[in-house]
Amino acid sequence: MTGANDKLTAADYPLAEKRPDMVRGRRGKSLDDITLASVIDGSVTLEDLSITDTALRQQADIARATGRATLAQNFERAAELVNVPEAAIMRMYELLRPGRAASAEELLAVATELRQAYSAPRMAEFVTEAAEVYTRRGLFKRRF
Repeated sequence: MTGANDKLTAADYPLAEKRPDMVRGRRGKSLDDITLASVIDGSVTLEDLSITDTALRQQADIARATGRATLAQNFERAAELVNVPEAAIMRMYELLRPGRAASAEELLAVATELRQAYSAPRMAEFVTEAAEVYTRRGLFKRRF
């Protein structure tokens, strides 16, 4: 059986069934703590049901173990976004849509924000790469 600090494998998937001891909500509640009664009495909140960066990194380990490196990278980037405010994510999303950002500098500013304000280097690299591709393909022009 996998230890708490070991990388997960395909045999651990799905975690909720195979390794429920590893599944925790944002406030540390286990799956056993999440019951209808605890929801009704208010001891379990939406925060307890939200995905965590740990859960996403665990999914990345499993994806990588099954040879799905790209999916693993997506999970790792998503893990960096868990604590980014929704308004910031939506603003970044809008700028990443082709024809929405006015320049590469606008996207590079987003990359800097991701690195500095949110400690999200993988996402920052993704946005930097997007700026390079958009420059090459001329996707900064207003298309609409």
